[in-house]
Amino acid sequence: MFEKNKLAFLAPLICLLSLSTARAVEIEDHNQMMNHGDGHLMDMEGAMVMGQNTDTLPGGCEKIAATKEITVRAGHKYSEKFPGTMYAFDQQEFHFEPCTKLTVHFINEDQIRHQWMMHGLPKYLYPKGMFHLEVSGPGKVSGTLILPPGDKTYLVHCDIAQHMEKGMKGQLKVGKGSEDLPSIPGVTPAVFPDDYSGKVYDPKVDAPVTPVAVAQPPAQPAAPVAAPAPEPGFISGGSVIGLAIGLVLAPWLVKRFKGMSAGEIVATLIEQAAHLVSVAIEFIAKLIKLVGGKKAIPLPDK
Repeated sequence: MFEKNKLAFLAPLICLLSLSTARAVEIEDHNQMMNHGDGHLMDMEGAMVMGQNTDTLPGGCEKIAATKEITVRAGHKYSEKFPGTMYAFDQQEFHFEPCTKLTVHFINEDQIRHQWMMHGLPKYLYPKGMFHLEVSGPGKVSGTLILPPGDKTYLVHCDIAQHMEKGMKGQLKVGKGSEDLPSIPGVTPAVFPDDYSGKVYDPKVDAPVTPVAVAQPPAQPAAPVAAPAPEPGFISGGSVIGLAIGLVLAPWLVKRFKGMSAGEIVATLIEQAAHLVSVAIEFIAKLIKLVGGKKAIPLPDK
């Protein structure tokens, strides 16, 4: 008799728990957002799109090469396969050809705010150079952009504090991509790998390596100064080479900047120069880390 009463008591409790769980994962579709101009859409329930572009071709794109749609899910459960992370997207890498019209359906499955943000886009077309989808709590939001021409790798991530650091990031390659970004879960090695070996820190083994000073050879007597070379003529060898390179690159440059205003061309050149500087800085940082950085501790074999 007691067992029957116990079951009769537990049955409604189990039903209530099932209903509350089902309600927790219910996804709200945010498809009635207000348009605030400049590709900025939002509603009062915490959904937002920034950088929406459905019809303006980026400079260098003569037409839309392809029309694609993807669905990206975000949540804590997708981080379970990446030790040391807390949040993740359900996919960490995307590939599309240049000038693709891409619609992203972003689904947040957690009870907190998540974003799918793409950086490095042309600033003359996308404000702040980014495309941004955001949902507060379980919900779905969709946005469209047209990818620029050229081979480049773009960072996509959640910009909420510590969400990217805890695993919610990926990379989107246009064309062949420019490079692989570091620390993409499941795609590229971590810059600072987690250590789960339980090994105690040993300053003699794990301390950063101090470069050993190399003895300098004795100074040699200065060589006699050579006579100055004669001044080159008006048309030098360097001028001829530069002119040839200009003639070869001219058709590509005309195609690349076709349809762009002078301001857009200048903005694009400045953006490319900034990218080259960042690549150079990253290369120097890797060299410094290689020479004097702490040796990474390998993960233990399973």
